[in-house]
Amino acid sequence: MNSTGNPRLRIVFVLVILLSLFGAACTSSSRDEEVPRLRILILGGTGFIGPWEVEAALNRGHEVTLFNRGRTRPDLFPELEKLRGDRDPEKDEGLAALAGRTFDVVIDNSGFYPRHVEASAELLGPHVRQYIYVSSISAYANTAAEGQDETAPVATMDDPTLESMGENYENYGPLKALCEQAAEAAMPGRVTVVRPGYIVGPGDHSYRFSYWPLRIRQGGDVAVPGGPDDPIQVIDVRDLTEWIIHLAEENITGVFNACGPDRALPMEEMVRTVKTAGGGDATFTWLPTGFLEEGPDIYFPIWVPYEGETRGFHTWSNARAIAAGLTFRPLAETVAATLEAFDALPEEERDRVMADIPRPAEATLLASWHTRE
Repeated sequence: MNSTGNPRLRIVFVLVILLSLFGAACTSSSRDEEVPRLRILILGGTGFIGPWEVEAALNRGHEVTLFNRGRTRPDLFPELEKLRGDRDPEKDEGLAALAGRTFDVVIDNSGFYPRHVEASAELLGPHVRQYIYVSSISAYANTAAEGQDETAPVATMDDPTLESMGENYENYGPLKALCEQAAEAAMPGRVTVVRPGYIVGPGDHSYRFSYWPLRIRQGGDVAVPGGPDDPIQVIDVRDLTEWIIHLAEENITGVFNACGPDRALPMEEMVRTVKTAGGGDATFTWLPTGFLEEGPDIYFPIWVPYEGETRGFHTWSNARAIAAGLTFRPLAETVAATLEAFDALPEEERDRVMADIPRPAEATLLASWHTRE
């Protein structure tokens, strides 16, 4: 309809145009607004999540300094300032390279013992605004209850001064909880604790999640533990690290469960998404938990029994993290990037990883199950 012939319609038309232009200008201004440049110190920075933190920070225009021993991939990021030392203040040069330095934000990826975290937080506390400590979901005391949030009790240990992970890594969670407490004691109200679950995606050399894309791409009858509705929680390393930089930019403090995705993810959906994204002619045979306890010993990465003391392990509430800006890319993108990164590895490393996939044990397990059926 032609609006120019009616004065009232003409006024409305002009107002609509003006409001549209005003809204577009506001949106453009918001998008173009520069984030203040931060001086970020990363303790570690060359393992799995560190390089992605560096990339996210540099992409946002921040200045990054790394502090580590220089043993893990020392050639990474030659353009960055690199300070050498040890997290243990009593070992070699200790934290001497950090003395007197000023930063806006510290991201602690490498604190495993509370004495080390206490030393770095106390030294840097007067000269930094925020301390982001990357902890773990393992810091919680109880994995039986479902849907726990950040108020759930954390794990403890009889001797909090013990600096050993234990024979079966049983001290890992309690030590992480003690590290959180050490940081908060040194810098009260200025600490951000991030508790990720399984961190997955390109660059993960633990090959825990990678087992599924690699095995499913091989095709054939694939053994899948538990039931189709068993929950699973994973977070792409790029989603985690981009969000950590967001926490730094916004100076968001507190404790957050960094688990994904933003909805319940059943095991069946995970393996079928892996198949769709990675290809292959795999079929899936579901092996109940009770049967797995009777059969040959085989480890299925990521999955834990959805019963008993581990029933709640893949059901952590991430509502607080989502409210603080955590977002998740589609799982299919994570699968594709994981396989792409694996395929780019040297042949000898690819062969080593594929040799660790327990095909003979899986075949024995499947044969036993099919015989029982």
